[in-house]
Amino acid sequence: MPSILIIDDEIAIRKTLTEILGYEGYKIDEAADGEEGLKKFKEKNYDLVLCDIKMPKLDGIEFLEKAKEINHEIPIIIISGHGNIETAVEAVKKGAFDYISKPPDLNRMLITLRNAMDKTTLVAETKVLKRKVSRVQEIVGESAPIKKIKNTIDKIAPTEARVLITGDNGVGKELVARWIHEKSARSNAPMVEVNCAAIPGELIESELFGHEKGSFTSAVKQRIGKFEQASGGTLFLDEIGDMSLNAQAKVLRALQEGKITRVGADRDISVDVRVIAATNKDLLKEVDDKNFRLDLYHRLGVIILHVPSLNERISDIPMLVDRFLEDVASDYGQPKKNMEKKALDLLQKYKWTGNIRELRNVVERLIILSGKTITAEDVENYVLPKK
Repeated sequence: MPSILIIDDEIAIRKTLTEILGYEGYKIDEAADGEEGLKKFKEKNYDLVLCDIKMPKLDGIEFLEKAKEINHEIPIIIISGHGNIETAVEAVKKGAFDYISKPPDLNRMLITLRNAMDKTTLVAETKVLKRKVSRVQEIVGESAPIKKIKNTIDKIAPTEARVLITGDNGVGKELVARWIHEKSARSNAPMVEVNCAAIPGELIESELFGHEKGSFTSAVKQRIGKFEQASGGTLFLDEIGDMSLNAQAKVLRALQEGKITRVGADRDISVDVRVIAATNKDLLKEVDDKNFRLDLYHRLGVIILHVPSLNERISDIPMLVDRFLEDVASDYGQPKKNMEKKALDLLQKYKWTGNIRELRNVVERLIILSGKTITAEDVENYVLPKK
């Protein structure tokens, strides 16, 4: 149910509007002056505000200016019996959605309310869509390890060097790979991703190199593999440490010769790909354990780029939290929540086992379970382990 705040010093006007809008299905809060209205505006996320011009303590234009500083996305409709063109123009210039004179025409007012809420919905949806279609998210952080990562990306991206990205789960290895591709000469071509850990060993060759129709029981039609799909662009082999030895041998040949052979085929296909690989495993230990080929390790690791854990870059947590607060609020179509400094301090002291991914989930949890401002008590209740 949409919520509306009505601010007017005339009790009869407030009660009339409350009755009419309540009948239309809106949830109504009232305030007798601009000061009380501003207090309620700070405490609650309203869908819309109806505000009088002439009021004690804080008039409508002053309320409008202060409210827009707090949350510029909530539509505010100015309504007044002392209206003139100059006042209406001033209100709209300062961010009012519309201006309605008293006594308001009921039909016009309801249409204006619906238009204001429709616009708010469209703005929220547009933000989500823009973020979803944006090519690469920013690497957030200004700590020394992250500055080193960004500087290294700038150096290696324009080259054709293969890159092996190492780091724990959830640190953002895929994001680093995307930025290497984005800043390369191949950025207009596709970046094709393969999660080697998610594909069964018997299917990984078909996934990477493709297959011909009838090459095995379920091969009912020809399939183009990821190497061919990425030709001219970048192939990102995530969790390369989980690839079977048989598939590793074929990947090594593709890197050495620039050619692949589809499963069930007898001819080679030339491919032009830049390979970026990532792993959370110690590949040299995997080599010692006979689980990974040393020659493939050297082929992949022309450049080895280690992404630090979140515990190694705790100074970036406030920036990351601010970004996630904004992103999650945008996803949910809600105003961005604030977080107390004490709450941030607790998050910086927390031991992150899931890194950036865990932090993002924690922020989403806090947004869902907390009030308008996320407090230290919220962090203690919903994040910190119980003793």
